[in-house]
Amino acid sequence: MWKSTDRGKTWESIGLADSHHIARILIHPRNPDVVYAAVMGHLYGSSEERGVYRSVNGGQSWERVLFANADAGAVEMCMDPSNPRILFASTWRGRRTPWSLSSGGEGSSIWRTKDGGDTWTEIIGNEGMPEGTIGISGVSVSAADPSVVYAIIESEEGGVFRSDDGGETWRRINSERKLRQRAWYYSRIFADPQDVDTVYVLNVSFWRSKDGGKAYESIPTPHGDHHDLWIDPTDSNRMVIGDDGGAQVSLNRGESFSTYYNQPTAQFYRVTVDDSFPYRIYGAQQDNSTLRVSHRSIGSSTIGERDWESTAGGESGWLAPDPRNSEVVYGGSYGGFLTRRNHGTGETRAVNVWPDNPLGAGAEEMNPRFNWNFPIVFSRHEVGVLYSAGNKLFRSTNEGQSWTAISPDLSHNDPATLRSSGGPITKDNTGVEYYATIFSIAESVSESGVIWCGTDDGRLHITRNGGDSWQDVTPPGIQKWMQFNSIDADPFRPGGAYVAGTRYKLDDFAPYLYKTEDYGMTWNRIDDGIDRDAFSRVVRADPKREGLLYAGTESGMWISLDDGAHWESFQLNLPIVPITDLVVKNDDLVVATQGRSFWVLDDLTVLHQWDDRFLSLEAWLLDPRPTFRLRGGRREGSLTQGTNPHAGVVLHYHLRDDLPEGGSLSLEILDDDRRVIRELIQKPADEGDSEPNRRPGDPELVLECEAGMHRYVWDLRYPGAATFDGIINWGGGLSGPRALPGTYHAVLKLNGEVVSDSVIEILMDPRVESDFSGLQEQFDFLIKIRDKATDTHDAIARIREIRKQIQAVYARAEGDSILNSLKDFGDVILDEIKLIEEVLYQTKSRSNQDPLNFPIRLNNKLTALGGTVAMGDFRPTAQAYGVYEYLVTKIDIELSKLNAIEAEQIPAFNALVLSQEIPAIAPLGSDD
Repeated sequence: MWKSTDRGKTWESIGLADSHHIARILIHPRNPDVVYAAVMGHLYGSSEERGVYRSVNGGQSWERVLFANADAGAVEMCMDPSNPRILFASTWRGRRTPWSLSSGGEGSSIWRTKDGGDTWTEIIGNEGMPEGTIGISGVSVSAADPSVVYAIIESEEGGVFRSDDGGETWRRINSERKLRQRAWYYSRIFADPQDVDTVYVLNVSFWRSKDGGKAYESIPTPHGDHHDLWIDPTDSNRMVIGDDGGAQVSLNRGESFSTYYNQPTAQFYRVTVDDSFPYRIYGAQQDNSTLRVSHRSIGSSTIGERDWESTAGGESGWLAPDPRNSEVVYGGSYGGFLTRRNHGTGETRAVNVWPDNPLGAGAEEMNPRFNWNFPIVFSRHEVGVLYSAGNKLFRSTNEGQSWTAISPDLSHNDPATLRSSGGPITKDNTGVEYYATIFSIAESVSESGVIWCGTDDGRLHITRNGGDSWQDVTPPGIQKWMQFNSIDADPFRPGGAYVAGTRYKLDDFAPYLYKTEDYGMTWNRIDDGIDRDAFSRVVRADPKREGLLYAGTESGMWISLDDGAHWESFQLNLPIVPITDLVVKNDDLVVATQGRSFWVLDDLTVLHQWDDRFLSLEAWLLDPRPTFRLRGGRREGSLTQGTNPHAGVVLHYHLRDDLPEGGSLSLEILDDDRRVIRELIQKPADEGDSEPNRRPGDPELVLECEAGMHRYVWDLRYPGAATFDGIINWGGGLSGPRALPGTYHAVLKLNGEVVSDSVIEILMDPRVESDFSGLQEQFDFLIKIRDKATDTHDAIARIREIRKQIQAVYARAEGDSILNSLKDFGDVILDEIKLIEEVLYQTKSRSNQDPLNFPIRLNNKLTALGGTVAMGDFRPTAQAYGVYEYLVTKIDIELSKLNAIEAEQIPAFNALVLSQEIPAIAPLGSDD
């Protein structure tokens, strides 16, 4: 249990630490210190911390007030709105194992208290209640008439029951299976708080009765599989429904609902990537579509719906894009379902290994057997070879047209685990509990024919000859029924592999990570340091740095720098959620979660280079990874958008200490001829400008100078054109051109001394049509435009300074005769520079859209030409050159006029000013 007293900003733990699952919380309407918790307890084993708990001191302490037995916990609870001392609770004996689910039996019941929980009465045996074995149940008191109580009960004679005397007597009013199918998964009922005869039942569909619970109509919702409902107690039109898609709000009694696409709550089983550029991330979402999403957007600053699409397979499957053509994707789902999706043609084909649908039957009738989440992978070494795993490993060389088993049954094949799931009341065979199957496979990175297979019932096998023979290499002493959730072939040792096992379905929540270096002949356990209740799901080896491992557990991320000898938390800003799978791609770590969608940790090169000895150095600049010359921006995503990786060179530097007063720190970006492109500098404020070469539109050029690791992203741009105060520029490019592909340098200086000199490699975007010479020509053209724009803007700035100084002279002139003589001369200059300025710049523009009313002038036409030429990665067109020459000719005429004024008329005016002995006036053009 957790408690917040600041509206959810912060939380404190308040007990019931071993409850595992708390189904409902009720708070006394007049005394918030009185709280009730319906505790289900452990799902996979017996546990004492079950039942209904009460606190009378706001959670400081708890007492158990209702306990059925160690195998039955409380799953529902409701309070009489008119009398908070009357509560109803349902208890349920439910148990899952890796191969079964049971619902019902001793301890399953409905209870009532009339004294706030001091004593409870079992009412499942009251008149009208079903006889025989009871399973899960839900119960709800009508706020419109608290004597009316509704219940939905799983039993052979189950259904919806109603009491009109507060639970003393009951009658079954509906027995339709549509309301109680898959009872263990649903069985929720809610009385409308304002209408005694309106009642809602949750199942696959959302059902409502308006006649006291007898007949039901389906209410359309954005998603299926409904599990919880809140109805505003003062306005029944307002409700929130919780389903497998998330939560949706209705303000009109269910006539319409809000979307669930505003909730980043996808639950992914696995993750894989393709070799596209940019690469795409693939995963199957629980009770939603499979999808593939670009890891960066094209031409946008965030990753949105335009960047993803559904793909092959179904909710529970692995996905395998074809390495030869990533537009062809294979995806699985439960029941051995396997499809081939061709995104190029839009066609989908079923290519099941054995297309015999086993739905509803037990695992003993499925041969071959396929897990809910069975593996599908392409070979690293044999082109076009696709593997799919049931209880045997299958191989296809013709895109699923035919399959060949290349292994025997690699599981224990224990009949005790091969049976129908469910009972004792209702069977439930969806494929989730199909057991004794291959659950993970991995092919050697370096050796063809070496394949590892791990089963969900505790066996590991290896073949070193492509499946001709297999060897059992299960770690000795491993506990029974271990599920080998992931295998990762060692990228540095041919006989090496890393394995993540889990036993949480056996009520064992410890992590189990193993490694071998000798093809499984010996194993070492390597999970020291990971929380003992953070059961492991996946382990991956970094392909660049030997001994760097990543592990995903039920409660977050872990990292090891010493090949698993020690682990530490690697959560960073990742939400604390189950980490179901990991993949390393292009020095990025891609993370699949259950409940918070996909996450990517960009740029693992920091970890590749990390060494504790660098901490003793005063300053240290890491070598950046090669950077593709890409377009697109970056801003933080939102609830419905992902965040793009940085589009530029990411430079990391470390400072041992805070920069002391009087110290200096600088970072220079240089081209291959060591000419400075950018200089970032940090100095105390009294030593001048901390951004010496920044122009409007350029990024900030200030370095952080506190102790620790820092990051600066060079956006690949050269300095932009100089501007002037108040400039309005419509559709014009003021930023500098992007650096060309090639070699550059980053130099970190501390107190003027070079401490690090790193090479920057900028790579050509492989999608670009132009060759390097075309990019070079574009770059040179944009530099010319930038420089001419700078000349033009400098001229405008000089014109404004001349005007300001002449007007200052007028203001200080003493006597009309002196003023008139100055104005005769000065006004001529003012008139001439005004004409020049108005040809170069639209002086009437004062706001961003004024150019729609006042035509742009030469400067904006020139920068707009630059924006047009920079639009793609192409050499300038002949017409672009023509417009450039036309504009520059006109600009140069005006600049020549200004130069003549500055060379001839300004000195003459200055002489006149000096002859008049105007007080406290600096010579025109002075910096003073």
